[in-house]
Amino acid sequence: MQKDMNKWTATIHRMRMEKDAFFATHPHSPIPYEKRRDFKGLNYFPPDPAYRFELEFHEHDKKEELTMQTSTGDKQHYLRWGEFRFKIGEAECILQAYKADRKEEGLFVPFRDGTSGKETYGAGRYLHLGYYDKLPDGKWVIEFNTAYNPYCAYTVGFSCPFTPPENWLDAPIPAGEKIWEGHEKVAVEELEKEKSLTL
Repeated sequence: MQKDMNKWTATIHRMRMEKDAFFATHPHSPIPYEKRRDFKGLNYFPPDPAYRFELEFHEHDKKEELTMQTSTGDKQHYLRWGEFRFKIGEAECILQAYKADRKEEGLFVPFRDGTSGKETYGAGRYLHLGYYDKLPDGKWVIEFNTAYNPYCAYTVGFSCPFTPPENWLDAPIPAGEKIWEGHEKVAVEELEKEKSLTL
């Protein structure tokens, strides 16, 4: 058990190091070019297995369409494919999972939680689940330790869908990416934009 835990922790740290390297040097990094020289890496919560879940997926019989506003004022259309049900402490939580296309294998799970706007990016964070997150028994791995910020958290100009209110959780999920030092100004701009779009 301890060996598996050490392997899991090492995998989380390796993924974070690879992402930091990408953000620091890659031409497609969302970090503004003038800030890359001083970029020391993203901020994360320590890996915590309490925020790794293996959950049944409750697929909806009727796949309703949902329109999400984006940070650039555009609209993106998704299908509400199903939901995950779990507990954070004593709090019962439900997160909707979406697909942009019926043929997609993966699931998109944007969310806000009790840390949003405090320890984490105010506009929420994302989980993308791929085929590799689906277990042989049909359950899905929901790994909040890999929850990440949308690119619009780092600089303006990216079109990032805002988290629908149905995926706003009151319970805190202190796992995954935290606020980056450059987030504050961008977060204010994006949240003000979201407010104006949802009025």
